[in-house]
Amino acid sequence: MSHVETVSAFVEGAPPGELADVIADIKALAVSSPDIVSELTPAFEKYNEEQLVTVKLPGSSQPVLISSHNSLGDGRYYDVESSSSFAFDHATQAPSAVQSHVVEGAQADLVKSTLKSLGTYVKEHFPNASFGAYPIESDSKVAIIIVANKYSPNNFWNGRWRSLYVFDPASGSLEGFIKVDVHYYEDGNVRLLTNKPVTASISSATGAGIAKEISATEKKYQEELNRSFVSLSEGAFKGLRRQLPVTRQKIEWDKVTSYRLGHDIGGGSSKR
Repeated sequence: MSHVETVSAFVEGAPPGELADVIADIKALAVSSPDIVSELTPAFEKYNEEQLVTVKLPGSSQPVLISSHNSLGDGRYYDVESSSSFAFDHATQAPSAVQSHVVEGAQADLVKSTLKSLGTYVKEHFPNASFGAYPIESDSKVAIIIVANKYSPNNFWNGRWRSLYVFDPASGSLEGFIKVDVHYYEDGNVRLLTNKPVTASISSATGAGIAKEISATEKKYQEELNRSFVSLSEGAFKGLRRQLPVTRQKIEWDKVTSYRLGHDIGGGSSKR
């Protein structure tokens, strides 16, 4: 494996909101190869599209998405709601050169109605999220994306919710995944990564029908996650530590200053 491939793996594995930190570390570690970052463009592009990175266009407060489904090629992407396209620098995650771009075609009406219904769902269930819908595969299907980021570096954690679905109007099938990525790094390094495959059938090939199915699916998965967290807290995490000291007796903390180490706590005799 070459140096570029090795470093690219670090980029592609960067936790949510921490790509800039990873790049800074790469520069610090690769001082003998000052041009290494310029060789990582494919890795940056892969990371940004797979992580469904969000970015605010110049003069706009509403984030737009970066994904393979709304790529126009040559580093340009488009957003349906704002009817615009833009260039995107994958290394700096900065947009530029905004132009008008109107979506047309067989799925244009379905895309717009899906965005309208999806917007209502997202606003009700996410404190801060971005979403999009795009015609794909020669305008025969529709990709639906929801991304919610929450960064708290001062408290040593960052997280991202990603859900991506592909709806086929011809068959009524909805397929995709829900992924959760949370990184906690205070005095340690713990990361939660989940991947929930989704398969459903929608009888009503409308934006409202798609949003309704996504809402039910994500609510069910949220409940599954909540149960898993309770199980971890009450089971696996407790198994990592003793419930009582080796003496099998609880420590009387109000008397802790009077304990003689090795005698009262350890249960043995102290020698002087």
